[in-house]
Amino acid sequence: MSSKSQIGLAALTALVISSMIGSGIFSLPQNMAAVAGSQALLIGWLITGVGIIFLGISFACLARLRPELDGGIYTYARAGFGDLMGFFSAWGYWLCTTIGIVGYLVVAFEAVGTFTDTPDAVIFGKGNTFAAFLGESAVAWLIYWLVARGIKEAAGVNLVATFVKVFPLVLFIGLAAYFFKSDVFMGDWTGASLATPENPDAGILSQVKNTMLITLWVFTGIEGAAVLSKHAKSRADVGRATVIGASITLALYVAITLLAQGILPRSEIAAMSNPSMAGVLAYMVGGWGKVLISVCLIVSVVSSYLSWTLYATEIPHMGAKNGAFPASFIKLNKNEVPHGSLLFTTLTVQLCLFLVWQTGNSYEALLLISTSMILVPYLLIGAYLLKLSFEQNLSFKYKFIGLIATLYALWIVYAAGTEYLLFSVLLYLPGVLLYLYSQYKHLGSLRLNGYEKVILLLLAVLAVPAVNQFVASLNG
Repeated sequence: MSSKSQIGLAALTALVISSMIGSGIFSLPQNMAAVAGSQALLIGWLITGVGIIFLGISFACLARLRPELDGGIYTYARAGFGDLMGFFSAWGYWLCTTIGIVGYLVVAFEAVGTFTDTPDAVIFGKGNTFAAFLGESAVAWLIYWLVARGIKEAAGVNLVATFVKVFPLVLFIGLAAYFFKSDVFMGDWTGASLATPENPDAGILSQVKNTMLITLWVFTGIEGAAVLSKHAKSRADVGRATVIGASITLALYVAITLLAQGILPRSEIAAMSNPSMAGVLAYMVGGWGKVLISVCLIVSVVSSYLSWTLYATEIPHMGAKNGAFPASFIKLNKNEVPHGSLLFTTLTVQLCLFLVWQTGNSYEALLLISTSMILVPYLLIGAYLLKLSFEQNLSFKYKFIGLIATLYALWIVYAAGTEYLLFSVLLYLPGVLLYLYSQYKHLGSLRLNGYEKVILLLLAVLAVPAVNQFVASLNG
């Protein structure tokens, strides 16, 4: 790998932070207040903090134990559980990133709309109008052009943008700490006011579970340094960047969420429109706070779009080398960027933007779809480290890290519930067809072992209730 595409520790860490700090952080106060009281928030962040740090350490351990494996999400799953599971991890992750960056564009133009729209003239709306579609498409192809110029150059732009968007977050935390009132924070400690006749089950466990998909979404991107590992100046930087980035981001998330509930009562924050951080800051300092957060949101999501485009481009490229994706994704352009994979990702984004415009879907709907696709890739990371630690009889430290990361991923799957799992089945099905086609072109035949045939059979069986659920949702 030439110096043209090498990324240092600072830029790698910025990519990890920028990937995780996108749009979700600006809506965290409302998102969390809507489902949990202060007690459940503390428990939820404790579980998430332990789980996400151990997931980050798992990436660091695997980078050290298997330095020859590039790509992280895909190659670790393939090495541990075979070609098909490797593809499922790559496909799920690629869909998560691609749909996620569509969501970034939609929410960015929704934020722009707060400055341009009036009751008599809706220009950008919720990011799903024709004007928003044109603007989002222009940004998508601008990012395409920037990434095509080189991974290192794109990472450098992202480094600057990360500093720009983190500053207002630190400012918010400082002001919130100053205005914090313990009696407000303790006012709905157990979240008892969440119980309604329609939803009587609002116990602590239920509240904690309801925070899980939210916290998973805002941490998606922790794998960034591992995905771009082949571009790192030092393999040791991959693990360092992952753990440092995750720790900084966790501290920001916890501070913003908990301090906000000491500024205004939980019920008032839950009723706010998003980005709710703007509403909380406006309460503390006046109208300029809302403008600051809205501008910060726009910068944040555009820079996150950039970093996630790098990941969405890299994964199909890595998979194509082993026949999991079409061979046209292997070729690099003069700037050492997999242009076929980048073009495929950008065209998919363009198609999704068209569907958002035609269907009127909002950012929230896109996030639910995106988050459901990251469950399998994250589960396989911890499971592979656990498997590797026993196969190579590694020290207890590696077994413990792999076990905790795996248990956290299983907890997330449980917390997600059957609705999201069945929905993800529908999105994996077209991937199976792409995989079988690519394998046939790569090998000249289909080579599935018994274990892989069982997986495909299980997927086919689950497709029946998944389709029924989807049809019911359309009719309902």
